[in-house]
Amino acid sequence: MALLDGKVVVITGAGRGIGREEALLMAKLGAKVVVNDLGGHFDGTGQSRSPAEEVVKDIRSAGGEAVANFESVSDFKSAKRIIECALDNFGKCNIVVNNAGILRDRMIFNMSEEDWDAVVAVHLKGTFNLARHSCSYWREQHKAGNILNGRLINTSSDSGILGNAGQSNYGSAKAAVAAMAIIVDREMHRYGVTANAIAPVARTRLTIDATPQTAASMGKVTEGQWDPFGPANVAPLVAWLGSDDAKDVHGEVFRVGMGSVWLMKGWHSVGRVTKKGTVWDAAELGGKLKEELAKGATKKESMAEVMSGGI
Repeated sequence: MALLDGKVVVITGAGRGIGREEALLMAKLGAKVVVNDLGGHFDGTGQSRSPAEEVVKDIRSAGGEAVANFESVSDFKSAKRIIECALDNFGKCNIVVNNAGILRDRMIFNMSEEDWDAVVAVHLKGTFNLARHSCSYWREQHKAGNILNGRLINTSSDSGILGNAGQSNYGSAKAAVAAMAIIVDREMHRYGVTANAIAPVARTRLTIDATPQTAASMGKVTEGQWDPFGPANVAPLVAWLGSDDAKDVHGEVFRVGMGSVWLMKGWHSVGRVTKKGTVWDAAELGGKLKEELAKGATKKESMAEVMSGGI
């Protein structure tokens, strides 16, 4: 029996890159797949049915089952129709992978309101929309005695976890969807649902077309050789997180790529200064904090270190 036999998965942004590889692998592992993709450019403009249709064609050619869906994740009602597409075609929904994304990079002093709103609408609101509709469905089914073991998998990024200049819109949304997975997991645990997040390190349109400096750091693809930055390296973790085998994995965030999976830990205390019985003098407090910072416990990872394999 394959890992995902009998499962129905919705994958947003599944027409290209990471989402495409997730769809192909999960279908190969027995899942029926709703391939959702608006088919726009990396900045969110335009629309095309071809990317989603091509992935469905590939899945069906390999003997799998899949349907294409072209709804926008950023619209609340459209997102509900994505979940309904799974129900209408396959009778249920077990797994939702929030992968859809766009980029509009700008330094904060140059970023327009439109650039902010467009990116947050897809990454943060889009993730909320799919989470809201799928979790409502899973809760209703659980209360009716139909245990679906729902799996929610959000796509975060090192831009949000570590921070990256020029991406205050994207990074803020990506940090938020990691936090959302942790929170939703706590809310949905009682209904047999898990929610987790991944932060991929991979070569995609967003790293090639939108951020050429990142693409350059990934090197060139050599035909016939394993590509450490290939999006196929991300898919196995997502497939496993969607399986019953991962039922005890709750509210975790993983970085994945280059043949590695990192177990991540978010905001947590690494030092403390205390003064009891009286209010701190501001200058004294500052001096104590500088001593604590000098210990190096707050040294942050950088995206450059990750890409070079140094982390």
